[in-house]
Amino acid sequence: MTASTEKYCDDTQFPSVGPLAAPRAGDLLLRGVRPYGEGEDVDVLVRDGVIAEIGAGIDAPDGAEVLEFDSLVLLPGLVDIHVHLREPGREDTETLATGSAAAARGGFTAVFTMANTAPVTDDPSIAESVWLKGQALNLCDIHPVGSITKGLKGANLTEFGMMADSQAKVRMFSDDGKCVDNPLIMRRAIEYAKGEDVLLAQHCEDPRLTADAVAHEGPTAARLGLTGWPRVAEESIVARDAIMARDYGGRMHICHASTEGTVELVKWAKEHDIPLTAEVTPHHLILTDERLETYDGVNRVNPPLREHRDTQALRQALIDGVIDCVATDHAPHGSEEKCCEFEHAKPGMLGLETSMSIIAEEFVLSGDCDWRWLARVMSERPAEIVKLPGHGRPIAVGEPANLTVVDPNKKWTVHGAELASKSDNTPYEDMEMAVSVAATVLRGKVTALHGEVAG
Repeated sequence: MTASTEKYCDDTQFPSVGPLAAPRAGDLLLRGVRPYGEGEDVDVLVRDGVIAEIGAGIDAPDGAEVLEFDSLVLLPGLVDIHVHLREPGREDTETLATGSAAAARGGFTAVFTMANTAPVTDDPSIAESVWLKGQALNLCDIHPVGSITKGLKGANLTEFGMMADSQAKVRMFSDDGKCVDNPLIMRRAIEYAKGEDVLLAQHCEDPRLTADAVAHEGPTAARLGLTGWPRVAEESIVARDAIMARDYGGRMHICHASTEGTVELVKWAKEHDIPLTAEVTPHHLILTDERLETYDGVNRVNPPLREHRDTQALRQALIDGVIDCVATDHAPHGSEEKCCEFEHAKPGMLGLETSMSIIAEEFVLSGDCDWRWLARVMSERPAEIVKLPGHGRPIAVGEPANLTVVDPNKKWTVHGAELASKSDNTPYEDMEMAVSVAATVLRGKVTALHGEVAG
C-alpha cells in the first residue's frame, strides 16, 4: 500500500504536490469512459502522470496498464478540504495510512487534514511531517491545515508565513473543533492571512451559547431531555466574520454550514462581494435531528444535525452555488467514544467513502443536477477555494491525471467494519448506496480499483 520514497519527481509540472512528490506511474489507458457523463464512450491515455490523449479506439502502448470500463463516468479527482486523519496523537482511531486509503476508495485525490491533532499542527515541522508521510504513502495528497492560534487556545496566532513557506506549503488555517471567538484575535488573523494569501476556515460556534450542548435546540432535543445547541451560536459568528472579511479583506471560509440562517448570511456576503466561501457536509444535507430518538452516539456531531427546513435550505444553496462545495468533516472515533450515553459521545462521523455516493444519488440521479455540477462542488470549487493547482482541473489533454471513475449503476451497502478507516462510526450503517467509485487515479497511478486500495 505504501510507495517507495527513493525516487521523486520535481514539482515544476505539479506545483501542488510539493518538492517530494511521489513517483509518476507508467502509461495507463482507461477504456470506455464518458468524461462528465456526457457523449459517447472514449479512451483516455495517461503518460507520465498527464492526460496524453482522449479519443475512441486508442491503441494501448507496450507495457501500459489497461483498465476496461463499460460506459462509466469520468470525473476529475475529488478534493476534500475538511477531514480529520487524527495523526499525530490519535492513531488508535485513524492514521494517515488508513485515512488516505479511505480517501482513495472514496474517489479523492487530495484531502486537507485539520490541525486539532496532538500535538496541534501549529508549527512548520509538524506540518512537514504530515505532508512528507502522505507523499510516501502515495494514495492521495494529504495537505496539513495549520491552526490559527497556538495550541488551539485562541490567544496567540501561529506563524502563517513560516508554515506557508515550509515544504508542506500550508494553504489553509483553522482551529476547527474550536471557534476563534475573540474578535480581536480573529481580526489580526484575517489581516495576517491577507498578507500571506492563505485561507482562514472558521468553526462557527459561540461557546457561550453552546455550553454543555449536545443536540440541535428544538422540539426533538426538548422532548429527549438533551441540552440544545441553538442556530444563533453558528450564525452570529458567520455574520461577525463576514463583516470582518469585508473590512479587512482576508479570505474567509465557513466550515460545515448547518442552518438556514447561515445560508442567508453567506448569500448576503456574496451579494456584497465579500471574500467568503462555505462548505456543507453530506450528513447535514440528508440527516436531521429526528435520528436522535434512539440516543445512539453515532448521530452526535458538531454542529449538530438540524431540522428538515435547514437541510432543505442547504440543499438548495448548494445547487444554486450559495454554498460553494461539499466537505466531509470525516471524523473517526473509537467504539468506546461512541457506544456510550449520547451526551458523552464524541462528536463526529465518517464520511470519505460515502460522500460521493450520497451526493450523486441525492442530486444527480434525482435529476436535480448533472455530473459536471458534482465535479464542480466536489473537485473544482474546493481546489479553487484553497488555490490548489494540479487538482480539480478539466479532463483535457495536457492536464494532470488526477481522476475518478464512477459507476452510476453499481449499488453497495455500507458496513462500518468493511470501510478502510480504522474506525467504524458511520451513520449510514446498512444503508444501500446507488453509486460507487470504480477507480481513483493519482498522477497516473491507480490508487483504488473496484473498492480495493491498489498496491
